[in-house]
Amino acid sequence: QVQLVESGGGSVQAGGSLKLSCAASGFTARRQCMGWFRQAPGKEREGVAGINTGRDTTVYADSVKGRFTISQAYLQMNNLQPGDTGMYYCAAASICWTDSRPSLAEYDYVYWGQGTQVTVSS
Repeated sequence: QVQLVESGGGSVQAGGSLKLSCAASGFTARRQCMGWFRQAPGKEREGVAGINTGRDTTVYADSVKGRFTISQAYLQMNNLQPGDTGMYYCAAASICWTDSRPSLAEYDYVYWGQGTQVTVSS
């Protein structure tokens, strides 16, 4: 049974940094396609970063390029802005091929964590 547990959220001022963690268990394959999503109050959930750990290929939403860095188990967030406020979710695909493209689309992911809150004040 696959489980994802996020941690590392919190409250910071604009310009600050946070590092989110995604503790994954139950996977049998070494290569994983992972993603981070966020949902602000009153808004739809959006993808912010994705990775294929087999090739370390990544994709980022335009709004976070140059500020966020995804790795297999982490999302490093620098220069945070109030617009980054929201609940952040870690997600994983059920199958990840060597040439799978990292994705920001919810429908590419099957497993989801419960989320960790990030609040950025101005």
